[in-house]
Amino acid sequence: MICLYVYGIGKITGHVLSSVLFHPELPIILTGSEDGTVRFWHANTYRLESTLNYGLERVWTMTCQRGKQIVGIGYDEGTVAISLGRDEPAMSMDASGKLVCARHSELVQANLRSLNFSGEGSEMIQDGERLPVTFKDMGTCEIYPQIIEHNANGRYVVVYGDGEYIVYTAMALRNKTFGQGLEFVWCQSDAGVYAVRESNAVVKVYKQMKEVRTFKLDYGAEQIFGGYLLGVRSLTGLTFYDWLTGRIIRRIDNNPKGVYWNESGQLVALCTNDTFFILRYSADAVPDSNLSTINNNPEDIDGYEKAFQLVPNGEVNSQVLNGRWFGDAFIFTTQGNRLCYFVGGEVVTLALLDRPMYLLGYLAKENRLILGDRDLQIVSYTLLLSVLEYETAVLRGDFTTADAILPNISKDQYTKIAQFLEKQGYRTQAMRVTTDMDHKFELALQLGDFELCQQIAMDGDAKTNEAKWKQLAEAACKTCKFKYAEQYLSHTDDYASLMLLATSSGNRKLLEWIGKEAATKGNDNIAFLARFLVTDLEGCLELLTNAKRFPEAAFFARTYLPSYMPEIVEQWRNWLDKSNKASAKIANSLANPKDYPNLFPDLEEALSTEKWLKADREARLNLPASAYPTQQLPGDRDLHVEMQNKPIPMQPSSFDDKLPFNANLIPTTTISHNDYAPSIEEQQQETISSPVVVASTILQSKSNNRNDSGDSELDSVKLIGDEEEDEEEEEEDEEELDEDIDDDDDDNNEEENNNNDQVNLDKEHVESWYDDDDDDSDGDFVDAKPRSGLNNEAKTTLLGKGE
Repeated sequence: MICLYVYGIGKITGHVLSSVLFHPELPIILTGSEDGTVRFWHANTYRLESTLNYGLERVWTMTCQRGKQIVGIGYDEGTVAISLGRDEPAMSMDASGKLVCARHSELVQANLRSLNFSGEGSEMIQDGERLPVTFKDMGTCEIYPQIIEHNANGRYVVVYGDGEYIVYTAMALRNKTFGQGLEFVWCQSDAGVYAVRESNAVVKVYKQMKEVRTFKLDYGAEQIFGGYLLGVRSLTGLTFYDWLTGRIIRRIDNNPKGVYWNESGQLVALCTNDTFFILRYSADAVPDSNLSTINNNPEDIDGYEKAFQLVPNGEVNSQVLNGRWFGDAFIFTTQGNRLCYFVGGEVVTLALLDRPMYLLGYLAKENRLILGDRDLQIVSYTLLLSVLEYETAVLRGDFTTADAILPNISKDQYTKIAQFLEKQGYRTQAMRVTTDMDHKFELALQLGDFELCQQIAMDGDAKTNEAKWKQLAEAACKTCKFKYAEQYLSHTDDYASLMLLATSSGNRKLLEWIGKEAATKGNDNIAFLARFLVTDLEGCLELLTNAKRFPEAAFFARTYLPSYMPEIVEQWRNWLDKSNKASAKIANSLANPKDYPNLFPDLEEALSTEKWLKADREARLNLPASAYPTQQLPGDRDLHVEMQNKPIPMQPSSFDDKLPFNANLIPTTTISHNDYAPSIEEQQQETISSPVVVASTILQSKSNNRNDSGDSELDSVKLIGDEEEDEEEEEEDEEELDEDIDDDDDDNNEEENNNNDQVNLDKEHVESWYDDDDDDSDGDFVDAKPRSGLNNEAKTTLLGKGE
């Protein structure tokens, strides 16, 4: 065994030495051995402080860097770097700004109030900037300081380290008392009271440097906390005691790493590894010590249940490094290097730190938070005391005091104050305080003040405020103010929502406006649908042609507007000719109805139907939404029957005397709006050329011509049923055909079937032309389909294409 001899004192023995290191700054001697252990010895007392063994075989070398507390150790199988000491600096500051800290075994002090925080005559100190602190030596401490802390009034300061403590006067550093103990804490309610944990089972309380009470615990105490009450933490939880009487105030099933009380003793923060809890202490819930028998009642060993209550939103998921109370605001630093404060259930981040920092105190006059690190670097951050006072007054419900403090607060802090008021539920006050227009808009929207919201949304850029208009419209819809919603959405490009409102309310004018505006903004899909809903077929066709969608336009015209087919097909051809050669070949294969009418069967009927439907749409143009139950669905309508029974739709004089759409009109009579019966000549002039009326006119003209000249003008027209045959001959033919039909089988050839169909048509045609009774129930009507035997003029007449 190799021994380390200390000159003039003795020797240090313990293991075989292979390396020795004297730390240049800390009072530590490090020894390495072949057994793989590294031992730390106190340089003053030569006491063994700690032993490390990383299992990397023999230790051969050790080194450290001056100015740092990092030590490197070299083993057979690798190297290890360790950090010595505590991250939390040994420094403390009282309420007046006097700072006491330790440089190894030397104590120094500084006065932070002498610094120029306002920037008068020099540059203003910025947040996070290192303060130009000048330290003054106070002397050397007999122990190595690990913790330095002022008492409640700042008169005394305690230095703790190596299991010993010394109480000094803060100004002259005179020794008042000393002793041994594992921990030392101050009482917050009485500046002369403190407690020392001498062992895991004994805690002693001193007042004016004299012992007044000894707690002999029946459990193992792991840590004690000072403050308004004495806290003792064990494996099972935290117990609060009265400092002088020793009564149990409350047991809490929580194992905090830190306990912080505010100055009034009404709020306390319990900080665990990942969460902190804000509790409110009610001293009134604890009876007087002379009347209390709680310690004699085995059912009340957990203390007074109502003594502590969790404040609203008092549980916060945040890793607290250390903290301080200023009024009712809990200011703390986190493991994530953030400087925050908690007030009224709200956590506000003040700054982001670049390294772990510890709170030392708050200078109220300078509105500065003071922080320090393990390297004794002091920084500050701005925190307005007036803001804290205002928020504290609001939490207490004292709005008179809060309104008096508000003028003293800088305008740039008003938005933060408004956010605080909003979270407390005071939206009206927050709306008056905030200077941020976006925040004011949100508050007004929550309060239902649509006029103020509209005024804010009208200011500024339209594109920027489009989101505001949408929010306003959504709020109006929730309150069933649909007229306001339509007005607000008209300031946006949300035509889909506008169309939903228009179709739901039956607003035709709004749909027409959407069709125009959406087309100008390039939203063709919405524009097309809006125009289609108002039956603006020409507008739909215009959209398709403007968008160069000629194939779709052609099919649309073929379906709804056959009269536009020649024009659209011609545009389609020209568009294809300009594209490429392959498209030009396709253009030549397109048939124009104007040039090839034989390729478009029933085109004349389609044109006639188009005109009839256009008049029908005009007649229905002003129908209210309430008329929907009385109208037929488009899929249930039979246009052929409607065109026969009602040749041209007529607009009723009023909605009350309007006939139902499917009402049967007298086919040969035109109803006039004047209260008189028109003559036959007037009927011929005023009646629109419908198949029924024109057919009746032709028959009347034929009869007159036959009476005058003996010849009929329709002699050259051969109908399917020959009108010039006698009724007797027709009856004989019908009887013969009926006998043939009854005798033939289902397998007759196609020619016989066609003959039968033709005979049936003859019968039907004869009955329709020659049935001169006035019975409306026999189903007299004229088929609008052209007969095969008619010439072009007669076909046109029967189709309603001319008079």
